[in-house]
Amino acid sequence: MDKIGYPVLTEKTIRLLEKNQYSFDVGVKSNKIEIKNWIEQFFGVKVKGINSHKLPNKGKRIGTITGYTVRYKRIIITLKSGYSIPLFSSK
Repeated sequence: MDKIGYPVLTEKTIRLLEKNQYSFDVGVKSNKIEIKNWIEQFFGVKVKGINSHKLPNKGKRIGTITGYTVRYKRIIITLKSGYSIPLFSSK
């Protein structure tokens, strides 16, 4: 699926791993149902809930032309207990 970007590893998302929550960047047009189905099929886990938010635009200027950087949406996936995504595990 082209809409799923990559996992996000920041200080906050590393703390969320203790609560069995994982963070990904996805395409702006993707919705929670598509993401949930894709995560469950690809990783073989059960999703308990999904939270999402759009990050603010950042301005970019090249000469006299102004624009914005690429937009994307960040999701936080909560898995049911007993499941984990091996991509993030440190064990």
